Amino acid sequence: MIFEPLYILLLVVTGTIGFVASARVKSTFAKWDKITNSSAMTGAEIAREILRRSNISSVTVEQVDGFLSDHYDPSKRVLRLSSKVYSGRSVAAAGVAAHEVGHALQHAHGYWPLGVRTTLAPSAALGSNISNLAIVVGMLIGSMGLVKIGVLFFSLMVLFVIITLPVEFDASTRAKRLLPELGLVTGEQNAGVASVLNAAALTYVAGAVAAIGQLLYWLWVSGLLGGRNN
Repeated sequence: MIFEPLYILLLVVTGTIGFVASARVKSTFAKWDKITNSSAMTGAEIAREILRRSNISSVTVEQVDGFLSDHYDPSKRVLRLSSKVYSGRSVAAAGVAAHEVGHALQHAHGYWPLGVRTTLAPSAALGSNISNLAIVVGMLIGSMGLVKIGVLFFSLMVLFVIITLPVEFDASTRAKRLLPELGLVTGEQNAGVASVLNAAALTYVAGAVAAIGQLLYWLWVSGLLGGRNN
């Protein structure tokens, strides 16, 4: 039922796109991680400096384990940077740190897509855990009610992925503007920051394509999109 050629093709295509996007992020980060940024400040110092100059004192900056596990937690107002970014003085570290500060600025300025994403996060997490199981079990036992519940939860997850795109793009735009504006990155290093952040953006686009593709498949195979229900 789900391991048919169409589904396998979907997995191959989206998996390939995701792999290419991930590889590009790693290679681009590695390239610019070798070049010290103009200010010679660590990612943590850059993050705190941008927050200070933006008059935001309620956000703390912490170090977190993992590679490019950087994120901003709006519920706790904590900006967490991976070790390479937190302690690194590279162009790549500056770009990633400034990007995460961009999320803190979104929060402080009431950027509505961030609020929507934060609201959807619990439902999206639940949807990613139970939706596929509910859909498959529902089709196996002939329960369209269960299938529809599964599709609903999967749709919430897809909506979360879609709203993430403008949130991430906007944070990168802020980072690209603030770093040269504050004199933290200068000259050709601005192109390096853009390269790192643009590569990272591709991973979110790849994730959205995969999620939308799978949702369309579930809608079709369950008969909810005019396909078949077998």
